[in-house]
Amino acid sequence: RVSSRGDASGARPISLRGEQIALDQAVKLAGLADTGGQAKVLVRAGKVHVNGIVELRPGHKLHAGDKLGDDAGREWIVQA
Repeated sequence: RVSSRGDASGARPISLRGEQIALDQAVKLAGLADTGGQAKVLVRAGKVHVNGIVELRPGHKLHAGDKLGDDAGREWIVQA
């Protein structure tokens, strides 16, 4: 679930249901892609970064405290 309220840095939250979430799922929840296939393409194209580093693996696991960002400078933070 994504909320419109962000943290002090302006990052919007992505709420975890368990202990982790796959990057492609987080990309979908953030609204950067409509489908899982689109999310995988975005990740593999290097359009998404995790904690400031480009991540090319759609299945990369995000945990509470990780930050997801896009090329437009928007950020989301994974929250428990």
